[in-house]
Amino acid sequence: MALPETDLHRIRLWARERVPEHLWDEVRVEADVSDRHVDIVEVRPPWDGVGEHTRFPIARLRYTKATGVWAIYWRDRNLEFHEYKRKRPTKNVQALLDHIGTSGDPIFWG
Repeated sequence: MALPETDLHRIRLWARERVPEHLWDEVRVEADVSDRHVDIVEVRPPWDGVGEHTRFPIARLRYTKATGVWAIYWRDRNLEFHEYKRKRPTKNVQALLDHIGTSGDPIFWG
């Protein structure tokens, strides 16, 4: 796998801790891992109890192996991702997670 395991562990742990465990039947935050990026998604059960859970993308963390740098991408209404210019790419993925979680920017959590 091209993504650093320690960073993936940190991202998964961060996602898991976004919502208290007693609310996981109502909403969870998960990390969908691909070869070069990780999507942070909000997962909710179907409103009528029938069908699949919805997976709503919140942000993408893209990794550049050559430089070892992570960057944040935001999702538009057409489910396309664009580089987030308010936080510079960094080797410290935790700094990006902290920004997504506490910046108050409604582009992530509405």
